Amino acid sequence: MDFFAWLVPWEPVPLWWAAFAAAALLFLRGCRARRAGLARRILFWSGLALTWLVLQTRLDLYAQHLFFVHRAQHLVLHHLGPLLIMGAYPGQVLRAGLPAGGRRALVDFQQTLAGRATRALLTHVVLIPVVFVLMVLVWLAPSVQFISMLDGRLYHVMNGSVIISGLLYWNLVLDRRPSPPAAMRPGARVLSPVLTMAPQMAAGAIIAFTERDLYPVFELCGRALGMTARVDQLVGGMIIWIPAAFIELVGLLIALRILMQLSERGRLRSADREVRSLGRARTRSTGT
Repeated sequence: MDFFAWLVPWEPVPLWWAAFAAAALLFLRGCRARRAGLARRILFWSGLALTWLVLQTRLDLYAQHLFFVHRAQHLVLHHLGPLLIMGAYPGQVLRAGLPAGGRRALVDFQQTLAGRATRALLTHVVLIPVVFVLMVLVWLAPSVQFISMLDGRLYHVMNGSVIISGLLYWNLVLDRRPSPPAAMRPGARVLSPVLTMAPQMAAGAIIAFTERDLYPVFELCGRALGMTARVDQLVGGMIIWIPAAFIELVGLLIALRILMQLSERGRLRSADREVRSLGRARTRSTGT
């Protein structure tokens, strides 16, 4: 098959096209108004391109016919793509890309009660990490997976929900500011990936080593490549277990680097200094 045939959308979704076009246009306009370094531009465009590839190319067809491809798709949508995009710190650039009227309307909305409530909800330091994990576990439930793979509308809701939860989560963890104004304290940003990766790793291990077919919907839809259900489930479980945890580890290391930078600049609050001091004390005790 011609390589470019793989890039043709298997199931074009106008909403995805509009969302990607809006993000790309705002970022391009914003880069003209605000300075964004080469590294930030590479991260943003890489995350956007990877998300597009797994959503609107022929890969999406195989994600509907192989469990392990479906899990690889969600690895990008939930972990890697949002990590790259939020690692570019695109907020100010995207806001700068708005028309002047749009920027004024956004500022006015943020000052209202509804705007403050929306901001508090989208940056809640407990709710967002919990939702981030639930968007993996809920959609992995065999009965939920069965329905979502057969219902086209629910399938798109599933994909959209994992993207949004990933963006909101990495927005918290990768914040470079001290708290306040950041919602989550720098020390908590380092600990958060440890807490969120644990249940996902457990779910991946259970799926990988379960002998019976947990997801017969892929057999019903016609499993591609002649792969057996057991191998398909094993590889899919391993993707949830290892690569997803590795990506969260990368996020943890970035958060740790930010913590160290804030500490060097004397911008940590006392609680975060205590977390850092405790880590040093444990390191010294382990070394002795």
